[in-house]
Amino acid sequence: MLKSFYGSILVTILGLIAAFVYGQWAGVVLAAILAILEITLSFDNAIVNASILKDMEPKWRHRFLTWGILIAVFGMRLVFPIVLVSFVTHLSSFEVLKLAIEQPEQYAMYLTSAHGSISAFGGMFLLMVFLAFILNHKRNIHWLGELEKKIGMIGNLESIEVVAALIVLVCFQSIIPEDKQAKILISGITGIATFVIIHSMSEFMNNYYSGSKAGATFKNAGAMSFVYLEVLDASFSFDGVIGAFAITKDIIIITLGLAIGAFFVRSLTLLLVDRKTLQNYIYLEHGAHYALGALAFMMLFSIVYHIPEIYIGGTGMVIVLLSFLSSVLHIKRA
Repeated sequence: MLKSFYGSILVTILGLIAAFVYGQWAGVVLAAILAILEITLSFDNAIVNASILKDMEPKWRHRFLTWGILIAVFGMRLVFPIVLVSFVTHLSSFEVLKLAIEQPEQYAMYLTSAHGSISAFGGMFLLMVFLAFILNHKRNIHWLGELEKKIGMIGNLESIEVVAALIVLVCFQSIIPEDKQAKILISGITGIATFVIIHSMSEFMNNYYSGSKAGATFKNAGAMSFVYLEVLDASFSFDGVIGAFAITKDIIIITLGLAIGAFFVRSLTLLLVDRKTLQNYIYLEHGAHYALGALAFMMLFSIVYHIPEIYIGGTGMVIVLLSFLSSVLHIKRA
C-alpha cells in the first residue's frame, strides 16, 4: 500500500523544502494547508479517475499517470490560470506571471472575475458526468436500490442527459444577474458540448479500432479517455485554485501546495486501480458520482453565492464515506 505513495512522499518532502527556502516556516504551513485542501476537494475525483483507468489500455493508463500528472500540476494549476488572466486582461503571459508575483492581489482579482464562466463550464461538465452515470440503464449495481434503478430506466430516452442538463442550466438563469446571463449560458452550453464531443468521439474511436458495434463505451478509447480525464481534472482544479487565494495570494506557495495535493490524489488513484478497490467496494463509484453531482450544483450556485471550500470538500467526503460504509455492509452480508 505504501509503495503507491513513494512518489508523493518524495514530492511532499521536496515541495516543503522549497516552501521553507522561499517562505520559511510560514511557507511550509501554508503549503501543507493547501495540499490538504487539494486532497479534500479532489478525493471523489480520484475514485472517478480510477473507475475510468481500470478499463483503459495499459499504455494510456501509464501516460495519464505520468504525463497527465504533469499537465494536472503545472498545466491546470499554474499555466491555465495565467492564460485565463492573460485572456481577460489582454496582457502577455509573461506580464501576467510578473503581475502574479509582484501584485498578487491584482492577479487574484482578475482570476476571480472569471469565476462565473469557469464555474458554469465546469459545473455543467461535471453534471453531465453525473447524469451519464445515473441515467445509464445498463448498470446492474444500484446503491439506492429500486429508486436508482427506476431513474436509470429514464436513460432509455435518447440524449436525455443533455436535455436534463439544459433544463438545469436554464433554471439557474433565474438567479443569475441579468448582465451575466448570456456569458454564463454560453459557458454552460460549452461545458455540455465538450462532454458530448469527447463522449461521441470516444465511442467512434472505440468502435473503429475494436470493430465492436455493441457495448462500446468511451472509457475504453485510450486517447479520448486521456482528454476526458484532463478536462475532468480542470473542472475540479479551478475551484481549488480560487479557494487557495483565500488562504494566501502567493502564487509560488499556491503552486507548491496544490502540486503536493495533486500528487497524493494521483497516488490514491493508482492505489484504487492496483488493489481493484472499486470491484470490491461496489458502491464507491456510485458515491463518487453522487459527490460529483453535488459539486456540480455547488459550482453553479457559487456563481451567485459564496460557498466555503470546507462545505464543497466536506460534502463530497461525506457522500463517499457513506458509499464506502454501504459497500462494507454489503460485503459482510454476502
